[in-house]
Amino acid sequence: MTATVQPTLDGSVPEPRKTKTQQQADDYETWLEIVWPKFIAAAATGRTFTCYEITDLHQLPDPPNPQAHWGRLMTLLRDEGYVRTAGWAATSRPTANHSGVRTWRGTAAARRAAA
Repeated sequence: MTATVQPTLDGSVPEPRKTKTQQQADDYETWLEIVWPKFIAAAATGRTFTCYEITDLHQLPDPPNPQAHWGRLMTLLRDEGYVRTAGWAATSRPTANHSGVRTWRGTAAARRAAA
């Protein structure tokens, strides 16, 4: 089933609006350039966070393959020494039904890099 778009009074069809849930990057490298600085900044605070908290706070787009790329991002951040695992929490993502997710905390190296 497709949604129909109501034409305006002058007969033109408005551009469809992209909502936050519809935003998705076209390729992995472009998406990584957008989200990387936000996660580095979150790591520099030293507080514990989930991926969704940072994504929601900054209204970041989804990657081309959300099932694989979010985990890959966090693995890259961990391997680069910016974050470490901090435990588990119930997600605040509205569509995830409070599932358990990994929590992350920035490292001392992340705080030094931000200084």
